[in-house]
Amino acid sequence: MGRQSLKKSHEKIQELSWDPQYATPADKYTTDYTFEKAPKKDPLKQVLRSYFPMEEEKDDRVYGAMDGAIRGNMFRQVQERWMEWQKLFLSIIPFPEISAARAMPLAIGAVPNPEIHNGLAVQMIDEVRHSTIQMNLKRLYMNHYIDPAGFDLTEKGFSNCYAGTIGRQFGEAFITGDALTAANIYLTIVAETAFTNTLFVAMPSEAAANGDYLLPTVFHSVQSDESRHISNGYSILLMALANEDNRQLLERDLRYAWWNNHAVVDAAIGTFIEYGTKDRRKDRPSYAEMWRRWIYDDYYRSYLAPLEKYGLVIPHDLVEEAWNRIWNKGYVHEVAQFFATGWPANYWRIDGMTDEDFEWFEHKYPGWYDKYGKWWENYNRLRHPNGHGPIAFEDVDYQYPHRCWSCMVPCLIREDTVMDEVDGQVRTYCSETCHWTDAVAFRPTYQGRETPSMGRLTGKREWETLYHNEDLADIMTDLGYVRDDGKTLVPQPHLDLDDPKKLWTLDDVRGYPFPSPNVLLNEMSPDEREAHMEEYRRGGPGGRPAKETADA
Repeated sequence: MGRQSLKKSHEKIQELSWDPQYATPADKYTTDYTFEKAPKKDPLKQVLRSYFPMEEEKDDRVYGAMDGAIRGNMFRQVQERWMEWQKLFLSIIPFPEISAARAMPLAIGAVPNPEIHNGLAVQMIDEVRHSTIQMNLKRLYMNHYIDPAGFDLTEKGFSNCYAGTIGRQFGEAFITGDALTAANIYLTIVAETAFTNTLFVAMPSEAAANGDYLLPTVFHSVQSDESRHISNGYSILLMALANEDNRQLLERDLRYAWWNNHAVVDAAIGTFIEYGTKDRRKDRPSYAEMWRRWIYDDYYRSYLAPLEKYGLVIPHDLVEEAWNRIWNKGYVHEVAQFFATGWPANYWRIDGMTDEDFEWFEHKYPGWYDKYGKWWENYNRLRHPNGHGPIAFEDVDYQYPHRCWSCMVPCLIREDTVMDEVDGQVRTYCSETCHWTDAVAFRPTYQGRETPSMGRLTGKREWETLYHNEDLADIMTDLGYVRDDGKTLVPQPHLDLDDPKKLWTLDDVRGYPFPSPNVLLNEMSPDEREAHMEEYRRGGPGGRPAKETADA
């Protein structure tokens, strides 16, 4: 189709849109934003007659690469350390993709602009495609990787795992609450415009360095669609800015969306890139260096900061604090340590760090060994079941963390932990911003303004409360993280599959109660809670109870 033909076709589509005069449309997906029919155009003017052939060509490349990987025996050459972390990553990522597809009707229903509707409809098809090819990638890994256990239960696992539930709430935020907060500011303006840089650019680069060239093929194909999504988001943002009444909501939502995306995406992708790789070249950029380039420079300085010319207050303080947490407070390293501590409650194997890893981390993050080195040495010492319990139950100078009610990532930067009683429950938050999100932003009234569409953070948000004081072996059985022999665990704190004696079984984890920090916190008196949190913020040592005996 020629350029003029595309333009005419795009204009013709607008004639198919009309406002019914015989009835008042129901607000199925509500928003507190106010829109007038603004003249903002769909800048890409995409129509399906040009869209489908383009996507078909991209799919041919993706599935051709998959066939080539099988013929080229890629799955016997890829690093095991990398592939194990893909069991978590590929279990989570299709859900945000399909949630993004489901978010498009929210945006279409809230924004009165037929040109934008066309762009959002095409984006919906994009997101369905992304979820489909990612699911197919996961299926391919399951069928050909040396250890398929974990890949085979990812759809169940990610929704009940101590780590996967964090990704679940991230994707659910695309489709809950205020339609524009969820589908535009949180999803398109922040998640897709900022954090897909590390997700779909930095992550594939690390995959290739570990012998996995399928993930780069799939995710670069995904990233090539993001220009449409970014364009949709920016168009809606400018429409919202045209009404002064929306400014207060925009500034609220930018703070919430930025911080929750940072808390979740940086926790996950940072861990995969830094702790899932075997590539320890000194000139290979660290996640902090990638973040500084892809998010701080390319998004914050080039996209977000220029919005100030429209009079919008940008959350500069939160961007700087996100960088401070990554560079100075060890956020990614704290998350990796937590994931490894909780290895019995997951469905992948976590490789310990070696001397080569130590040297690389110390080179990239000076002072890393003094803070984390001894713990990872203990992790390696306790990796096989030789008469001791999992590391979470051993005296290794590590206190199992409280969970953040808002982002659901644990309160790992302990000095920043906030405790408050909200809705009759004592809750903990990883930061002042996450506390603000629950106690202030997600409320029916915001700064004196009625915001009934905003929604609330509800449900069982601390994973540990679901299994308070239950036996670890019973928890693993209930989660389904047991191999086909009925006793060997799917997760292992090492990659040694050659010797059955090195593999943890249900018997090795039986007798260890798993108490919930939040339940225990709510059972304390006010004075006990304050004393406990003061010690927690200082990073005081602690751990889980010792193994229960028959006499006990």
